[in-house]
Amino acid sequence: MRDRLKIGEKRSFLHKVSAIDIAAFDAGNVHPVCSTFSLAKYIEWTSRIFIIDIKHDDEEGIGTMLHIDHLSPALQGQEIYFEATVSSIDNNELICEVLMTSENRLIARAQTGQKLMKKTRIDEIFSSLGNHK
Repeated sequence: MRDRLKIGEKRSFLHKVSAIDIAAFDAGNVHPVCSTFSLAKYIEWTSRIFIIDIKHDDEEGIGTMLHIDHLSPALQGQEIYFEATVSSIDNNELICEVLMTSENRLIARAQTGQKLMKKTRIDEIFSSLGNHK
């Protein structure tokens, strides 16, 4: 993976907070702001952009870790800028630091991990889980 990515490389995207991002559970809405669990989805996506950019047809990424410090709210309708930076590459594992900002405020910071693996190996792992009772 080191030959396909470099430490310090960045990927980013912009997301407008919508009703599906609001903090809510089965019991109803909690707050009219972007939930931490919605941030998690977009954090994963931001770091996945690296995997999409470098993977071969017989490879796929698989998440290994996610840590989020949610520091400030983002209201529905506000845009959040997500920026992932490659912080380390260990064999086939990519670690990214992700910063989220909105209107010059730091919304959250996160760290993600993804392994780049052969699809056949991922299939083997998943298949082996189905055989255990």
